[in-house]
Amino acid sequence: MKHDSQIASKVTVIIPHWNGIEILEPCLRSLEASQYSNLEVVVVDNASSDESVAFVLREFPGVTVIQNSENLGFAGGCNVGLRQVESDLYLVLNNDTTHDPDWIEKLVEQMESNPKTAAVQPKIMSAQHPELFDYAGGVGGLMDVLGFPFALGRIFTTMEKDDGYYDTPRDIFWASGTALLLRGEALEEVGLFDEDFFAHMEEIDLCWRLHNAGWRVMNAPDSRIYHHSGWTLPPDRYQKKYLNHRNNLIMIIKNYPFAYLAPILPTRLALEGVAFVFSALIRDWKRMGAIVMAIGWILTHPVLLFKKHLEAKKYRQSQNISITLRRMYGGSIFFQYFLRGQKRARDIKE
Repeated sequence: MKHDSQIASKVTVIIPHWNGIEILEPCLRSLEASQYSNLEVVVVDNASSDESVAFVLREFPGVTVIQNSENLGFAGGCNVGLRQVESDLYLVLNNDTTHDPDWIEKLVEQMESNPKTAAVQPKIMSAQHPELFDYAGGVGGLMDVLGFPFALGRIFTTMEKDDGYYDTPRDIFWASGTALLLRGEALEEVGLFDEDFFAHMEEIDLCWRLHNAGWRVMNAPDSRIYHHSGWTLPPDRYQKKYLNHRNNLIMIIKNYPFAYLAPILPTRLALEGVAFVFSALIRDWKRMGAIVMAIGWILTHPVLLFKKHLEAKKYRQSQNISITLRRMYGGSIFFQYFLRGQKRARDIKE
């Protein structure tokens, strides 16, 4: 990494990794070109079966490697790094990303512009199609009141071209775990990622808790990275579909007050039924199975879900609940996208 005499907040990059030297190497080479002056890089290896650990130790002696004895997933892998390293700011980063040289400075500038900002994400572009926003979070995540996440630059599977429309920094509801700068002080207050999620939507759950505790989540559109979306878990894999459906329901039950769950959860379950019927019509057997298994998991874990709800309640400050709700999209993105044909976030009136 390049260094200068400027005093800067310490940023520790946490990269959870499981196999794939060929994708990890470009990420680490890209970080080597970073212009940020106070940077630490930590690779948390989730029991890779290839030579990943030996490769990093040999080729990147300045990188710290933490070895797990089993695959703890994205959430668990990140938490191992977050617990073992002390830093001012933590930058959770996917191993299948590359970056502009000044991207970290711009994230830190946005973070430090407001002391109540707890999380910031860059503009995430597709590595395969650099003119398009990436599926994993575009330039900042939003969510409707039914718990459906979408992003500036991406709704469901429709990705927009970057034409400069989203170049003004703004509050967002969730920042993508693909590249997520977190304030250490905020994590001490609301806790780390929920390891029961394993992978997918754990960052949305964390950001929801941050909102409920009175923190802000922002984007930094002048910071840019490139993401090889779907490298670790391709979009057509059953496990990915299952985790997305299951974790979304867990997140809703966990973070909404009971008064809001009464109307919202039955509606969401009904829409899961609609998704099941639609999947049957197009013969998407994997998604049909994923929906059934996700709802089955929810129905068979009531005690765990109740405990999660009570734990999250600790961070729900009553004066912040209405603010959190205002930061959501008040309508249904499902309705807007599939019935009204509105495919771009800029066309959705918040």
